[in-house]
Amino acid sequence: MPRARGRVLEIGFGTGLNLPFYDRSLVTTLVGLEPALQLHPLAQERIAQAGMAVELLAMSAESMDLPDQSFDTVLSTYTLCSIPNPLSALLEIRRLLKSNGQLLYCEHGQAPEASVRAWQSRLQPIWGTMAGGCHLGRDMDALIGQAGFRQADAQHGYVSGPRFLGYHYWGQALVPT
Repeated sequence: MPRARGRVLEIGFGTGLNLPFYDRSLVTTLVGLEPALQLHPLAQERIAQAGMAVELLAMSAESMDLPDQSFDTVLSTYTLCSIPNPLSALLEIRRLLKSNGQLLYCEHGQAPEASVRAWQSRLQPIWGTMAGGCHLGRDMDALIGQAGFRQADAQHGYVSGPRFLGYHYWGQALVPT
């Protein structure tokens, strides 16, 4: 979140866990997008505690009723894995970003090793049901590229925990000018 700047849209705002990590001197406006209404009461509590103005919206990232080129930054942390059509969401994000806009992301996804990918596939039916529709094996680099973004800072690797959950993608993708 420290790289978020200007008018920021956080998709998958959830209960507002990212709020303490924004640099308030760089963020002029924060809009949180969270379609799960049951999360809004706790999000509102965290917004009040953070002392930061946030407009909380209940809509899907796949179809956002927001004006074109209205954000400088879109943030996604562990969200694109659970959106039914992540490419649609990424195309919407690209539509909403200004010409010099950035997508900041941190997502788990498809591992590079065939044996780990096989476990991701085997466990997906159970995991998806238990984890709110989360998909373990999405190739985040490919999806971001298909949506027309240019990777400016793409990193990936394993983090601690089970390998089928532990492969992560994070970085910054830009709208080509």
